[in-house]
Amino acid sequence: MYFRRHKLPASIVGLVLGLLCAVEAAKVNKHKPWIETTYHGIVTENDDKVLLDPPLIALDKDAPLRYAESFEVTVTKEGEICGFRIHGQNVPFEAVVLDKSTGEGVIRAKDKLDCELQKEHTFTIQAYDCGEGPDGANMKKSHKATVHIQVNDVNEYSPVFKEKSYKATVIEGKTYDSILKVEAVDADCSFQFSQICSYEIVTPDVPFTIDKDGYIKNTEKLNYSKERMYKLTVTAYDCGKNRASEDVLVKISIKPTCKPGWQGWSKRMEYEPGTGSLALFPSMHLETCEEPITSIQASIELETSHIGKGCDRDTYSEKSLHRLCGASAGTVELLPAPSSSANWTVGLPTDNGHDSDQVFEFNGTQAIKVPEGLVKTSLSEPFTISVWMRHGPGAREKETVLCNSDKTEMNRHHYSLYVHNCRLVFLLRQDPAESENYKPAEFHWKLDQVCDKEWHHYVLNVEFPTVALYVDGATFEPFLVTEDYPLHASKIETQLTVGACWQDNSGHDNDNETVSESLTGGSARMSQFFRGNLAGLMIRSGKLESKKVIDCLYTCKEGLDVQLPEEVATSVKVQFNPNQSSLTLEGDDIESFDKVMQHISYLNSRQFPTPGIRHLRVSTTVKCFNEETCISVPDAEGYVMVLQPEEPKISLSGIDHFARGAPEFESPEGVTLFPELRIVSTITREVEAEAEAEGEDDPTVQESVVSEEIMHNLDTCEVTVVGDDLDSEHESIEVDLAQVQQHGLEMSSSNVGVILTGVNTMANYEEVLHLIRYRNWHTEALFDRKFKLVCSELNGRYISNDFKVEVNVIHTASPVEHANVMMQPQFINPMQHASVDLSGHNLVNAHQASVVPSAATIVIVVCVSFLVFMIILGVFRIRAAHQRSMRDQENGKENEMDWDDSALTITVNPMETYEDQHSSEDEEEEEEESEDGEEEDDITSAESESSEDEDAGEPEDQQGTSRQQQLEWDDSTLTY
Repeated sequence: MYFRRHKLPASIVGLVLGLLCAVEAAKVNKHKPWIETTYHGIVTENDDKVLLDPPLIALDKDAPLRYAESFEVTVTKEGEICGFRIHGQNVPFEAVVLDKSTGEGVIRAKDKLDCELQKEHTFTIQAYDCGEGPDGANMKKSHKATVHIQVNDVNEYSPVFKEKSYKATVIEGKTYDSILKVEAVDADCSFQFSQICSYEIVTPDVPFTIDKDGYIKNTEKLNYSKERMYKLTVTAYDCGKNRASEDVLVKISIKPTCKPGWQGWSKRMEYEPGTGSLALFPSMHLETCEEPITSIQASIELETSHIGKGCDRDTYSEKSLHRLCGASAGTVELLPAPSSSANWTVGLPTDNGHDSDQVFEFNGTQAIKVPEGLVKTSLSEPFTISVWMRHGPGAREKETVLCNSDKTEMNRHHYSLYVHNCRLVFLLRQDPAESENYKPAEFHWKLDQVCDKEWHHYVLNVEFPTVALYVDGATFEPFLVTEDYPLHASKIETQLTVGACWQDNSGHDNDNETVSESLTGGSARMSQFFRGNLAGLMIRSGKLESKKVIDCLYTCKEGLDVQLPEEVATSVKVQFNPNQSSLTLEGDDIESFDKVMQHISYLNSRQFPTPGIRHLRVSTTVKCFNEETCISVPDAEGYVMVLQPEEPKISLSGIDHFARGAPEFESPEGVTLFPELRIVSTITREVEAEAEAEGEDDPTVQESVVSEEIMHNLDTCEVTVVGDDLDSEHESIEVDLAQVQQHGLEMSSSNVGVILTGVNTMANYEEVLHLIRYRNWHTEALFDRKFKLVCSELNGRYISNDFKVEVNVIHTASPVEHANVMMQPQFINPMQHASVDLSGHNLVNAHQASVVPSAATIVIVVCVSFLVFMIILGVFRIRAAHQRSMRDQENGKENEMDWDDSALTITVNPMETYEDQHSSEDEEEEEEESEDGEEEDDITSAESESSEDEDAGEPEDQQGTSRQQQLEWDDSTLTY
């Protein structure tokens, strides 16, 4: 029944039966217990029950001995097992016998097990029986069996990410299979619970997805302009569905599509005048998209062709520029700015601007004739022709720049400079000579510059039989030189013209286009008209222009500059063009190349540069190891904005009205016109007023204007007469020419005045203007002369105020003609002139005893006399205040108004130029103020007015006679 109930194997059942039979036969403990050799068990962590396979059962062949007397043999009662013993160090298990008679036992854990600490345990176990007798003697042990126990895991841990955050960078416009991988781990020991089964992006609506292995990729092409960085929240799940204890942040940066090129620079750069150099690319670097580079070549170009004549240059007159560049005297300007002394260019269209040079436009119908005698050029001597020219593709006809031809009849061209089919041609016909051999006559240059519509500087050094041409400072040899006979002897005068050639219709016909000149009449006409722009046309006789002067004339005042750092000076090669408008860099190291680019600057050395835009272009070529262009670097384009400079205000001040005696005008020294002249230049700046308390925004605070004095040069000062031109027979404006030259200036004079030219300081101009004198050696009919002074800078770009000076002539008379005012109360004025305001006059006379006083002197004397009278009257009234009544005082006032002027002699100059209107007004004011004055004063004023009225009605012949009988005021006894 027992065997059936427990379903023991047949072998065990047989063994047990055998043992039972043996018990009866032998009553001793002869056999060892028997157990399996190997056991496998499973235990769940946090539990102590171990499931063994096979079950733990120990068998013994011996019959039970301990209770043999009362042992009743049955199928369920064979031998007894007293226990199991586990062998091993720190084995966390114990074995317990459940039934001694059957030998059944179990293994259980002593404490809670942790799979994460130890997943498997292996040890040995041994069974022992109860021995013999009641005391258990002769106990038997079984063999040792190996036990393998696996600790089953419990999903007690959540996934944890290995990194606190993840970052990645992707390029826009690309779809990636994998951008980055996130990874989480689980501390559980089992495969099931320690494995991460899935990841999930928690952030909604993002163009990314993540797979079960943690790889993130984009689901659409990313756009840098739309989003520059995405921030994603990602979580993980283990296979037990436990979520990560803490989600992780993933940052994905979007990088613009890698495009090779220059980066890190601004397209607009502002240049403030007077600040020196401006760094153009302080943070610039070249992006090569990680391509292996072997060489780099870059060209930086500054576009200035629209500024002035190709770039910003000093805009002084061409004559002044030649002097600045060191050229000697003798240069004649054929296209000067229109003025009173140079009026032959008045009719030509100009650029109408003062920010740059005066540019003249020729459209095929305009031309000018240069005044006779202005240019004195002998073809046998060396001479130089220089001109700025801008010319585009022209017609097949000749276009003349400069021409010297016969005035009448023969129409011979002695020398000329013209353009024909984009070729520059210079014609030079020699004067008659003893030999009639062929000589070089026409020099041809084929130049691209002639027809490229850009400004170029041309200089021809003519020293027969050779002609040297310089274009923008570079020399060019003629490709063709033709010869011709010298001209035949002739007495025909020549005419120098600009923009066309002068010819007479009575001579040989000319097929060129012609336009009649309305000013000359007759059959004269112009031909071979020029179409383009000209400026700075000069002829210099007797000497050739040096290369140094030519370079100076062409050199720009603005350009590119670079200061190479020492560490890269040898690794990058730098080359400039002549006018520094472009430079080329060559190198093989990107880092060194970037440093050189960062040190490139724009520089404008002019004090008042031409404002406007200067375009910049950087062209780059990159090569790789195979010596072929591996990447294409696009051109980088920007511009420099030159700001408007503070415009100076040139102010002229000094004595503007004074009088001098006639002898001074007639003396060799003459009269100094500008003795106390001052030239001051100022600029105004807006300065923002500071608030009283820092950090407070006061809406009432306004910007204030501050005037600041500056120093700069002048290039012209012109003194002209106001009114009639100078009569060279009896008057002139003079200045010591040696002093003018010593101060580095030049002077030219005409019947309208004097012009000082030359680029020099305001102080030097002041000193020379102090020396200008006016002389007149026939002053009998001269009463005043007016002059105007105007100074300018930069060829009229900045012009001063009109400083006008009026000089009066004080005439003298012989002592025998003096008359006492008491003897002749009425003085004669032979001529009536408009009155002049005398305020501010400086009356100077070296011969006071013989001066004929002017109306101003009369007014002054009357005022002083009235003041003395009022003082005397006041003293008298004080003394009589306590003695007379108010009526007596008034009567006394009338009596006391008579004062003794027997010692006073008054002489009146009837030839005074001051206007009667102002004099009369002054006298009327005196009369109003002296209503209580003496009666004699009123009588004197009345006599003066009646005398003037009578003089106005006298005939002219009587005026001439009365001029000799004029009255004189003898003020020798008068104390002022």
